[in-house]
Amino acid sequence: MTNPTGFLEIPRHDRHYRPVRERVADWLEFVQPLPPYEVARQAERCMDCGIPFCHTGCPVSNLIPDWNDLVSREDWRAALDRLHRTNNFPEFTGRICPAPCEAACTLNLDDNPVTIKTIECEIVDRGWREGWIVPHMAPRGTGRRVAVVGSGPAGLACAQQLARMGHAPTVFEKADRIGGLLRYGIPDFKMERMLIDRRIEQMEREGVIFRTNMEIGGDVPVERLMDDYCVLVLAAGAEQPRDLAVPGRELGGIHFAMDYLTESNKRNAGAPEPEQPILATGKHVVVIGGGDTGSDCIGTAHRQGAASVAQLEIMPEPPLREDKGLSWPLWPMKLRTSSSQEEGAGRAFSIVTTHFEGENGRVSRLVGRQGDEPFALKADLVLLAMGFLGSPPDGILGKAGVEMPKQGYATARDGIFACGDMRRGQSLVVWAIREGRDCAAAVDKYLAETAAR
Repeated sequence: MTNPTGFLEIPRHDRHYRPVRERVADWLEFVQPLPPYEVARQAERCMDCGIPFCHTGCPVSNLIPDWNDLVSREDWRAALDRLHRTNNFPEFTGRICPAPCEAACTLNLDDNPVTIKTIECEIVDRGWREGWIVPHMAPRGTGRRVAVVGSGPAGLACAQQLARMGHAPTVFEKADRIGGLLRYGIPDFKMERMLIDRRIEQMEREGVIFRTNMEIGGDVPVERLMDDYCVLVLAAGAEQPRDLAVPGRELGGIHFAMDYLTESNKRNAGAPEPEQPILATGKHVVVIGGGDTGSDCIGTAHRQGAASVAQLEIMPEPPLREDKGLSWPLWPMKLRTSSSQEEGAGRAFSIVTTHFEGENGRVSRLVGRQGDEPFALKADLVLLAMGFLGSPPDGILGKAGVEMPKQGYATARDGIFACGDMRRGQSLVVWAIREGRDCAAAVDKYLAETAAR
């Protein structure tokens, strides 16, 4: 610890956002980084606890007190090395992770945790600026080929680890570009696409092969991969959205949130406009669902020029503050307001949608109930952001003839592994990275054992 009393002397200072009026006019990232000297000063606030509860809060088990100490000494390169020991893509988590590590920080007992997420983001961003992040080549190859289905954070982390172990991974993606939901599910204003592109370039130089526009189980039979590769890793995510089975659901203008976000992100990437685009411009938008996906829909609708945005949540409104004696160091249930909600969105809790009404085949009103009180809400565009139910029953799992492992990453079918949201269900990007890394270790052990037979 460079400053044993830093947590007493230095107030918490975190990144700030560009003004709302300015940021909703473009699709650029809105979070403004702190100057490096201020980040180093914030790192001095870390108490280097004897039992670092931030470790328990972090799914990838980041060595947080270690790199906080190095940053406080302005040894940025060593901090980057510590950070990469547990996290393949800290520039992703430094932007879109909700930071359960900060909720678990001892200083969060009085609502002033160390700005772990900001420090993490500056470490890796500086690493890219300084040219410290380069390919890590395996000293020699094993010749064992591994097929990874899905190029989200789990698939990417798994493939990178396997390449660094000396194996030959090929990542298959059904979309036209690599990245999975990192590419097409998260809006540009939260994470710019160049962050993905430069990691892909690094991984290609490390030996990872990428194949796009290839749907395994569709264009390419699963058995073909099993013939051509030693191991098959399923990391295709939890793609089946939860639907809302109420009268009027068939009306035009009601869409799954991910369809809306994917189309918007493809549009921003220069893809041709579809014949019937899903646009919020000039419309009264209703988002059903209160999680991150719903929040992303709100921010996207604002940037498309929506007339109004309302967000409905089936759960009751959580308290403004958690009872730390009951919750800490676990993730607390409390009222949070996202950056997109701050941009302007009416929020309502304890809402049950009873039916939709429409005109000329398109939705015009949402009718619901809050407690015993019925209400009606004007709605030209309804976005369903109510979570995901796992892998579609007619998807790759059924075609591969496997069920998800309850423990570990190996399925009951020899040579097939699974990781990420496809294995554990809808979760955080940081969990996906952890799953990909652990799955790669399991595959490496399996290949070593089969080679020894």
